[in-house]
Amino acid sequence: MSTQLSQNLLLTVPLAPLVGAVLAGFFGKAIGRRGAHLVTILGVLVSFIVSAMVLQAVVQDGARYSGTVYEWMVLGALKMEVGFLVDGLTAMMMCVVTFVSLMVHVYTIGYMAEDPGYQRFFSYISLFTFSMLMLVMSNNFLQLFFGWEAVGLVSYLLIGFWYKKPTAIFANLKAFLVNRVGDFGFILGIGLIVTYAGTLSYAEAFAKGPELAKLMFPGTEWMLITVTCICLFIGAMGKSAQFPLHVWLPDSMEGPTPITALIHAATMVTAGIFMVARMSPLFELSDTALNFVLVIGAITALFMGFLGIIQNDIKRVVAYSTLSQLGYMTVALGASAYSVAVFHLMTHAFFKALLFLGAGSVIIGMHHDQDIRNMGGLRKYMPITWFTSLLGSLALIGTPFFAGFYSKDSIIEAVHASHLPGAQFAYFAVVAGVFVTAFYSFRMYFLVFHGKERFHHKPFPPADDHGHDDHGHAHTPHESPWVVWLPLVLLAIPSVVIGYLTIGPMLYGDFFKDAIVVNTDQHHAMKELAAGFHGAAAMATHAFTTLPFILALAGVVAAYVFYMVAPAIPATLARVFSPIVRILENKYYMDWINENIIAPAARGIGVGLWKGGDQSLIDGVLINGSARAVNGLATLTRVIQSGYIYWYALVMLLGVFGLLTWQLWPTLSGLVGR
Repeated sequence: MSTQLSQNLLLTVPLAPLVGAVLAGFFGKAIGRRGAHLVTILGVLVSFIVSAMVLQAVVQDGARYSGTVYEWMVLGALKMEVGFLVDGLTAMMMCVVTFVSLMVHVYTIGYMAEDPGYQRFFSYISLFTFSMLMLVMSNNFLQLFFGWEAVGLVSYLLIGFWYKKPTAIFANLKAFLVNRVGDFGFILGIGLIVTYAGTLSYAEAFAKGPELAKLMFPGTEWMLITVTCICLFIGAMGKSAQFPLHVWLPDSMEGPTPITALIHAATMVTAGIFMVARMSPLFELSDTALNFVLVIGAITALFMGFLGIIQNDIKRVVAYSTLSQLGYMTVALGASAYSVAVFHLMTHAFFKALLFLGAGSVIIGMHHDQDIRNMGGLRKYMPITWFTSLLGSLALIGTPFFAGFYSKDSIIEAVHASHLPGAQFAYFAVVAGVFVTAFYSFRMYFLVFHGKERFHHKPFPPADDHGHDDHGHAHTPHESPWVVWLPLVLLAIPSVVIGYLTIGPMLYGDFFKDAIVVNTDQHHAMKELAAGFHGAAAMATHAFTTLPFILALAGVVAAYVFYMVAPAIPATLARVFSPIVRILENKYYMDWINENIIAPAARGIGVGLWKGGDQSLIDGVLINGSARAVNGLATLTRVIQSGYIYWYALVMLLGVFGLLTWQLWPTLSGLVGR
């Protein structure tokens, strides 16, 4: 028998970071830098502890919660409220979000130590944590949309945190606008659910899913449930940066490293994956929508990985890795392996946060130079950063026994078992992506931590390099302070062991039993995975003989040969395949298309609606035209209503004459006719 969680306990989880954000934001000057990081870290720490307690209760006692916290308004039968839904999926997300956020908060003390916006930054990241928690804990579409938009708003503030930097302003506007495109589809999907299901509650909407599956979209031959799910997924494409709405994510690197880690690892970009998993009862009713999800994820997984190969900014390499891994999660969703997608979301959160924070530590050690071509040999200068980054890279490429292996291999197996039309292409994409991921990950690793030390005479001076060190160490790398490397160590532990410990209950147990729904009669992926699973150790041991491991090993070896043994090979290949390299350097010309085709077209439509619709039709005809008509009528009335008695008498006589003529005209016409 499951126990009921305390509502007050659950309220503590999102409110603790919110209190910290308010204190640091409004009273930052009064409490100072130390006070700002203490109150925000304390808030997130409390949130994490309570989340861990909730997870323990969910796992051990089967505890659950679904109820209204605050009723905002009622419109007929439609209830708008704040409510929580806590099950295995929610509890896991709460722990991941709060733990990664806590590590980022601690890390920020060292990374942002010299920044004048110190208090403001802590306020923003705590507010970001609150927004994400409200999203994952919601039990209705209204609160989901609130959290959805709140993380978008705070990400805008954080990406453009250095608001005097033009590239940062461009990046946050780009993120904001691209996400509005996705959010338009998202709110249309919610609107369709409200219109046809008549509710904002998850439970009630899911219960009416079979009824919705029988309806057609008005005026078309499309199934209503298919249109609804695709609209919802368009929202996920924006938040989780799926092709072609991925273009904002690499530019988010313009924000400080702590927030790029938080956005890419555990908060904003995972919101779309979480949402689709939560909506599994609806997506399971439409194979067309699932196939759309599968193909979009496959395109993102493979083609975004290619872009990571030619990046030289250490943060952008990791950013394109995030895009590719989000594609893997999306592919799993399309294959109806929702639990596998969420499992990869969890493992990815730890090792991707580790890699981003490790990149930030390297940037500190390199005195804010981010070009990996200016590094090399950092292993002996930054041993903790080196070792933890190595562990993160091994987890990312899916090395057996590491966290990323269990989730990534499960995705590949799930896609292989899928019978959807796009499954063959998706399988090719995720398998080929294994080699690509290993190659760009260890290209970065070798160029940064091994080989010749290139930082003494930097071959590629960055635009903002002033030839001096902000820390006073004159281009000599150094290990970061403990507040920076301690989060790396704490994140490295789950990056290694969390997959081994949790794959059984999360994928083949009942951890998600009442959170994720799969129609196993039509979608066989999870059934086939369960039949072939014989334990975490056996899975990892068997993996050494499989194609994904061989491809990952080949990627590592190729990166070593290209950049450690024979560095002339990449330059030669770049010349031979220069047209392909040019396409990759221009990011498939997606930015060019957006800026030179889509943006002018949108601007033209906007100007047309403004000039033709707003100014001509609304202002010119409806508003000004009606005003002119009233003015003309008033002018005429003013002439008639002169105020002179003789004029009124004349009008009356003429009126009587006209009335008599009208009444007597038939008689007079008859007389004339005789």
